[in-house]
Amino acid sequence: MQDEEKNEVATSTAGEPQTAGAEGAAATAEAPRNPNMKWYIIHSYSGFERKVKESLESRVAAFGLQDKIGKVLIPTESVTEVRGGKKYTSERMFYPGYVLVEMDMDDHVWHVVKSTPRVTGFVGTGQQPTPLSEEEVQHIVYKVADSREKPKLKVKFEKQESVRITEGPFASFTGIVDEVNEDRETLKVMVTIFGRSTPVELEFNQVEKVA
Repeated sequence: MQDEEKNEVATSTAGEPQTAGAEGAAATAEAPRNPNMKWYIIHSYSGFERKVKESLESRVAAFGLQDKIGKVLIPTESVTEVRGGKKYTSERMFYPGYVLVEMDMDDHVWHVVKSTPRVTGFVGTGQQPTPLSEEEVQHIVYKVADSREKPKLKVKFEKQESVRITEGPFASFTGIVDEVNEDRETLKVMVTIFGRSTPVELEFNQVEKVA
């Protein structure tokens, strides 16, 4: 009889947390994002941006500020270099010494962020941090996303420079650079085809410099 009573108690006790846990999980999943959050820029010692990001994320967890401080972002771009005929991709910061933080700003949040090791302050006018405009946020965040999808090639081409085409229908042809478009990462290369000089538009990663 005692064993049955114990079993009943155990079943009852075990059942309650499961129900509460399910409700808690549902509440967490349905918890809306804080609509008051805006993006701010903090200044850090150059070279310590990742340390600042890690420290800030740890402090958010320690102080239970998940509803006041959201994402912490270091704006970087993927850059591809060609060395010895091989491509190497690495991350390069857009704005060394700066970290973006999404937060619902108040005095406590300001103090927690400002006192994070290696943070020197907020970007803004006087003592008042200035949030980024929606346009600035879209430009920076989408720039980061685009960079990850299409790494930028870290190489400089100049007009009148000799290049060899490595991809496409004109692979192995050599030509002379006529135009360089840094933004689109394209070149117009004058290639001699059937005895005639013909302009061919190519992407940076489709050519290599002739040593």
